[in-house]
Amino acid sequence: MSNLFTRLKDTVVADFHEMLDQKEEKNPMIQLNEYVRQCEQQAKKIRALVEKQYLVKQEFSKEYNHAKVMLEKRTRQAELAAEAGEVELQEHAEQEKELYQERVDKLSALRDQSIKELEMLESKYEQMKYKIKELYVKRLELKGRENVAKAHQGMNRVLQSDLASKSISKFSDLENYIERLEEKVKSDYRMHTLDARLAELEKNKYTTT
Repeated sequence: MSNLFTRLKDTVVADFHEMLDQKEEKNPMIQLNEYVRQCEQQAKKIRALVEKQYLVKQEFSKEYNHAKVMLEKRTRQAELAAEAGEVELQEHAEQEKELYQERVDKLSALRDQSIKELEMLESKYEQMKYKIKELYVKRLELKGRENVAKAHQGMNRVLQSDLASKSISKFSDLENYIERLEEKVKSDYRMHTLDARLAELEKNKYTTT
């Protein structure tokens, strides 16, 4: 029994998703909206990656500047040790000077590479934002065209059907009904006036006699 209900549930869910898919296929605007949402989500992810790459460039610059400072420092110290005749200190300073020189060269190359990559990412990100803006404009254009087409379709449905002629007929019947009412009011008013005048005439006649 449990398996039966499970299969039944899966069948209902599958049919529901199929119905949604068919609905989306029939309405390209829904597909366009979904595509725009996906582009927006992708743009957010790319923006986050660009920001991370900017932080990477900053770290490379920080390490490069530190290594450069230490290289200059060990260079001065090696010169001072040589002038003072401190051979052992000079050797240690020279060794560290070479290490920092290698570090400076490596970090310089990595920093330059990160800068180029960041510039490339920012350029492509700007292109992506521009394309998304174009999608916004295109969606507005299509939405406007869809609204106009639906409006024309609705108006044509009214104008080309019997609804308009039936409406005119109804208005004509209503107008005739109102005219009959107006005529009856006028007739009743004339009759009331005539009765009043005749009654007044009879009253005057009997009074004089």
